[in-house]
Amino acid sequence: MKYLQGYSPALIAQAQQLLDAGELGPLLARKYPEPHEVRSDKALFDYTQDLKQRFMRNAGPLALVAYDAKLKVIQHALGTHTRQAVVHGNRLKSRREIRVATLFREAPAEFLKMIVVHELAHLKELEHDKAFYALCHHMEASYSQLEFDVRLWLSVRDAEEKRAKREAKGAADAP
Repeated sequence: MKYLQGYSPALIAQAQQLLDAGELGPLLARKYPEPHEVRSDKALFDYTQDLKQRFMRNAGPLALVAYDAKLKVIQHALGTHTRQAVVHGNRLKSRREIRVATLFREAPAEFLKMIVVHELAHLKELEHDKAFYALCHHMEASYSQLEFDVRLWLSVRDAEEKRAKREAKGAADAP
């Protein structure tokens, strides 16, 4: 369970047992039944701006917030934040972008909020340190639980993809 590395072996074993029994996916679906309506890049930008305005008014402006289909595959990341220095004449401006993996279009509402909160926190805190997680918890009180549940959700998705590939291969190999 690659998404749970760093957690206790007992917790990983419990998650693996639920996954193997086919109970983890339905458990998460019951816990997080509400999908979100943030489907387009513009809606994601507006959603992110709303959170930024509520919790981080003094942070610099965002130039772009978008879903990115290449994130998980290329960078092994679920979201990214970038800063670029842009020169306009004799002025230096910073251009900030947040990109969220496209798989979050289909995620429960709480999971999208967790990843956006995570990337917004990077506007102020670059490292994953105490100050970073304090800011995440300021924006979303249940941040730690949501992060863990996102990791479980990703584990379920990976297991389902692997099972589908095995079944497709088995069907192709059958006479």
